[in-house]
Amino acid sequence: MLYAGFMSFSTVIHEVWFLGLVLQVLLAVVLMVRGMWKKFPIFTTYTLFSLLETAVLYAVFRNQVLYTYFYVIGESVLYILGLALVYEIFIHLFAAQPALRKMAGMVFRVVVFLLVLLAGAVLYLKAPLIAPHGSGGISALLIVEESARLLQVGLIMFLFLFSSAFGLHWRQHVFGITLGLGIATVVELVAVTVALHAGPTLVKVLNLAHVASFDFSIMIWLGYLALPERVTNRADVPHRAQLEQWNQAVTELISR
Repeated sequence: MLYAGFMSFSTVIHEVWFLGLVLQVLLAVVLMVRGMWKKFPIFTTYTLFSLLETAVLYAVFRNQVLYTYFYVIGESVLYILGLALVYEIFIHLFAAQPALRKMAGMVFRVVVFLLVLLAGAVLYLKAPLIAPHGSGGISALLIVEESARLLQVGLIMFLFLFSSAFGLHWRQHVFGITLGLGIATVVELVAVTVALHAGPTLVKVLNLAHVASFDFSIMIWLGYLALPERVTNRADVPHRAQLEQWNQAVTELISR
């Protein structure tokens, strides 16, 4: 979510924000009651921390000092959890190919390291944009967030482009988690990219769009996790043999 100082807490935004808090409580209940926290521990952690952050920010939003303090801490943790969630999705997709899963883990750690370098470079290049806004810490955070969301969008696009090869079906829980995360991340990327250049009126619209899109993502997660999952069979994975060949090749390479 964008910084509260940019937004006017109108009745509409306030009610949409509260709706999101209620939806997150319901999502947490579904995860616990259905035992989904065992299958998706990182997603569960992401959900619970997001719920905690929303509840705290909702309680202190009238105090700008406290709000800013908790916002910076909360969003920083959510960046890390968001990347970890993408990693968890990758792990589920490669569950049947342990060698590919191990390789994906190594590649992912390299990508995260490159993200840190990219974020530092973006901060350095966009430093002139921070001072004019009088809220340097928040402006810097938005710039770092822009880099983080860009990486997440790229990874999610990769997942969807190769969904058939991975056997990712639209009725699977992983697909629903990816879809909801994709919608929220794309809207967030647009919002943080435009926020530093937008006027007050447009920023209000961006804030409302972001809060509403996150509520919509939670509805998607609730719908998917509350319904039975379709089990993938070999007919759903036309390239399974190729994946098995890749897995065997990587296994042989690692064992050398």
